[in-house]
Amino acid sequence: MSDGNADGAEAVVRDYYDALRSGDPLEPYFLEDESTVKFGISEALFGSESVREALEEQTATTTDWTVESDHLVVAERDAFATFADEVTMAWTDAETGANRQFETRWSGTLVRDGRSERDAAGDGAAPQWRFATMHVSTADDL
Repeated sequence: MSDGNADGAEAVVRDYYDALRSGDPLEPYFLEDESTVKFGISEALFGSESVREALEEQTATTTDWTVESDHLVVAERDAFATFADEVTMAWTDAETGANRQFETRWSGTLVRDGRSERDAAGDGAAPQWRFATMHVSTADDL
């Protein structure tokens, strides 16, 4: 589990959920690297540039997010952390007005980012931990 530190990996996961709910930029939470991978319900993104573009489009085309964490588990090591969660999430498509809701499973890896803006500027502009991988899938029964 997380060490309870406000800058710890668990806090970053929870901050990411808050940013999603409030429509804030999500790309600062991801490692800027070609090895960064994000699998969503209907997408597979490889490289930080692809992740950034998709997150910017998602933020611009969706509203009214709800994100309910049901079982967040975080294990923090020296240079990396893992997380898993069961999340109920819902949003409105800003273009069509359609409502979407899914029971999902999230998992991934965060890494300490020594290049983070927080370290350089000391102003909290970016998290110390960033997602290197994130996998979101639906939890539907077969």
